[in-house]
Amino acid sequence: MSRNYTIKRILWPWSRRDTTPNESSPLIPKVSAAKEDAEELGNVPAVIHQAGPNRGRDEGPVFAGVRPHYRYSFLDYFLKYLLILSNLVFTVLSLMALVLGLWGLVSKQSFAQERIGSIGTDPMLVFLTVGSVLTLLGLSGCVGALRENRALLKLFSAALLALITAQVLTAIVAYSLQDRVVGYLRSGMLTAVARYQDDLDLRFITDEIQSNLQCCGADNYRDWELNIYYNCSAPGVLACGVPATCCVDPLENGTVWNSQCGLGAQLLDEFSAQSVIFLGGCLGGISRWIEQHEGLIGTVAVVVVGVQILTLFISTRLLESIRWHKVYT
Repeated sequence: MSRNYTIKRILWPWSRRDTTPNESSPLIPKVSAAKEDAEELGNVPAVIHQAGPNRGRDEGPVFAGVRPHYRYSFLDYFLKYLLILSNLVFTVLSLMALVLGLWGLVSKQSFAQERIGSIGTDPMLVFLTVGSVLTLLGLSGCVGALRENRALLKLFSAALLALITAQVLTAIVAYSLQDRVVGYLRSGMLTAVARYQDDLDLRFITDEIQSNLQCCGADNYRDWELNIYYNCSAPGVLACGVPATCCVDPLENGTVWNSQCGLGAQLLDEFSAQSVIFLGGCLGGISRWIEQHEGLIGTVAVVVVGVQILTLFISTRLLESIRWHKVYT
């Protein structure tokens, strides 16, 4: 019997080895252990899952029930708080413009029944409208970045894109339709001349333009005949005169402002008047100023649009980071 047992234990070359795994194999887990592991993992099969913003890079097999964790990078935090800070400053400036416009309209009683018809030409209305729109834009970007609200950030990005598009289109149209733009500008300046004594804001703007550009009226000093107070048929002391900001030397001895230096200037011929007042209109002065500073104007325009485009890219990047963070957190 012992001889037969010994022969059975000898592995002959032609004999077949049984390599089928069974429960006695030392490196194969028992069926009960495998069942326990499956229960702990919730019987989740192993699949290939491409996670995070890698988009197509194989990160290896993970369990589908286990969510990968996505963390903000330092750049994400930097862009987030940069967007918050810039929009906060922008919102404060817009609120100041809004309050200034509202204060100007209320203080001049522009909403009164007798003045409501001319409110469309009130410069304070521009401050009110622009301040309101930019305040809403800045608040949507600031709150959206602070609260990581994708809806507000999408609204901010869409409004900013529309603003950039409007600015570019306005510049193109203004350049291609220069004659019409000059016509609108002339109409606006003549309106300011006609309402010079009635609207303090238009008076301030007109005085600043005339004194800084050394001009008088829109086309020439004769435009002041349109004003009922400076018209030669007016009964007052201002008849046939021009404002003091049209004068060549409104300061006597460089110290005292002579508000009556332009009285009777329209009665003088051009040769005599040129020593007292500026003869040229402000439209020509504005054109010369633009030609002299076109490089600076172009640089400022490029910088402003560039900052807006950069802000749009920052908002888009932040939207993408928030999306991945909320999906995998």
